[in-house]
Amino acid sequence: MTTDADNGGQPASPWTVPQFSAAKQQGRKLTVLTAYDFTWAQLLDEIGIDAILVGDTLGMVVQGRNSTLRVTVDQMIYHAEMVVRAVKQALVIVDMPFMSFHVSPEQAMENAGRLIKETGAAAVKLEGGVNQAGTIAKLTGADVPVMAHVGLKPQSVLSIGGYKVQRAKQPLLDDALAAQKAGAFAIVLECVPREIAAEITATLTIPTIGIGAGPDCDGQVLVTNDMLGLTPGFTPKFLKKYADLRNTVETSVRNYIQETRDNSFPDDSHSFHE
Repeated sequence: MTTDADNGGQPASPWTVPQFSAAKQQGRKLTVLTAYDFTWAQLLDEIGIDAILVGDTLGMVVQGRNSTLRVTVDQMIYHAEMVVRAVKQALVIVDMPFMSFHVSPEQAMENAGRLIKETGAAAVKLEGGVNQAGTIAKLTGADVPVMAHVGLKPQSVLSIGGYKVQRAKQPLLDDALAAQKAGAFAIVLECVPREIAAEITATLTIPTIGIGAGPDCDGQVLVTNDMLGLTPGFTPKFLKKYADLRNTVETSVRNYIQETRDNSFPDDSHSFHE
């Protein structure tokens, strides 16, 4: 991979799926964050994030729902198109939402095709391993890059009874291997014990991207709003908050309200003159 030394080692040209997948063999840890609009995507891209996930987490982060289940393909397209338009370097991956790929591989092909064609994203992500291997193979056979997602699968929250750490080692390994064999270029491991995630990572030839899966994965992904402290009351064990932007915003807005009410804003320096 060619890189620009003046850009923190980032690719001199936009990330591609083969480059992303090859990072494992190069010993390069991969960084992934979420974005749902132009402003955040542009900022993350300029800072140097490797990949941006337009996650179906928008159902919770943007829409304020208690799960991702009501997100639609049209909504994913709406948000992903804005993200892609903002990005110059990062690899953009778009989630396939609940029931957009479950009916049949043909349904998955149609919806994945829309997500790629109508947004310009580089890849799709779908939840599943053994149970979705046929669908992954169908998509990758048609040259649609697929990132798989095993472990805690938020779209399965109803069947598993909540958001729980997944500790069954052999099914997790089977899912990961099935996704790799079907052609996935990378796999998200969510809420998996560190030891199991480390074994899966060592077994696979494609990158593992962890969220609540420990430091031995080939990369990490977090929801941007969570890691910047914008999500009140959300404190899972795996989350590190790198900032407290909620407090920063609160202070800024309170100051604006006060200065507007006491007529200290706008002052002469913020006013036009004849």
